[in-house]
Amino acid sequence: MPLISSIIPLQIIDLHGDGFHPILDINVYGKPFKAVLDTGASRTAFDREVLTKANTEADIIASERLSTGLGTTTMESATAVIEKLYIGDFMIPEIEVAVLDLSTINYAYEQMGHPQVLGVIGSDVLMKYKGVINFGKKKLTLKQKAPQMRGSSI
Repeated sequence: MPLISSIIPLQIIDLHGDGFHPILDINVYGKPFKAVLDTGASRTAFDREVLTKANTEADIIASERLSTGLGTTTMESATAVIEKLYIGDFMIPEIEVAVLDLSTINYAYEQMGHPQVLGVIGSDVLMKYKGVINFGKKKLTLKQKAPQMRGSSI
């Protein structure tokens, strides 16, 4: 089955001498957000407060697992299933994301004059959708199977 590629623009923000973060435009619950593209994150994670402001009826389920990383050894986490996550014009029909307190990231971004982020797009998305990051061109390419046409016999 052929693959369809989507090219998503990246905005690279300067962390004022502490490196760079690639930022993506995403859409969740029909609302636009920014998210960090994070190859070091094993899975996609969204901020609990920002997510519940976006949809007060978001179904967030407590998780038995503790998350690691983000400057801490352990952090309580939850999960949520997001339907129709758009990364640029690339649509993921359904994805389970970790739901964490990412307020420290947004506080740091605010101090540097950067926009608030909903969270991070992690390696789970990059692996599943064969992600290719091109920092020189400031683009992310994601691929998915082309929808099967009715009556076609490929």
